[in-house]
Amino acid sequence: QVQLVESGGGLVQPGGSLRLSCAASGTIFSIYAMGWYRQAPGKQRELVARINTGGSTNYADSVKGRFTISRDNAKNTVYLQMNSLKPGDTAVYYCNTYPATRSYWGKGTLVTVSS
Repeated sequence: QVQLVESGGGLVQPGGSLRLSCAASGTIFSIYAMGWYRQAPGKQRELVARINTGGSTNYADSVKGRFTISRDNAKNTVYLQMNSLKPGDTAVYYCNTYPATRSYWGKGTLVTVSS
């Protein structure tokens, strides 16, 4: 059974940084393109960043230049480094395959950007 567990969220002031981690188990992690998604209160879940098996990345315009996605296949983990955080980045952040696999959604990790 595949399990994705996100961690690293928290409360941060505008302009601050956080690093999210997503640990995968129960699957051959290295064969999947992976993505970070987020869902803000009252909004649809959206793709924030994705990374393919070869390490190529792609970002939503709203986070380009501020967020960096990376992966460590040896550790079955994908990361999201978030810098210059804004209040608009407040959301629950999830990782999943790209495209997302419905049964793989985890609980996510809450990021709150507020002064």
